Amino acid sequence: MDKERIKGKAQDIAGRVERQVGEWTDNDKAQADGAAKQAEGKTRNVVGKMKDGVRDMADKLKGEHEDRVERDEDVA
Repeated sequence: MDKERIKGKAQDIAGRVERQVGEWTDNDKAQADGAAKQAEGKTRNVVGKMKDGVRDMADKLKGEHEDRVERDEDVA
């Protein structure tokens, strides 16, 4: 799991808490700041998921390439 996903999830949760406290205390600034942190956290999480997907695909292609090279060596 990419570090960006972990940071994003933590930031999302912190933003939710801040936004909720802002709602309970009727603090518009806290609500807005919390919502902004939440959005940034969700974005970081998505970026981390994309990095994981790219890394997984690269590993898969590398494995397929190694298998192909191994088969070619057996034929030769």
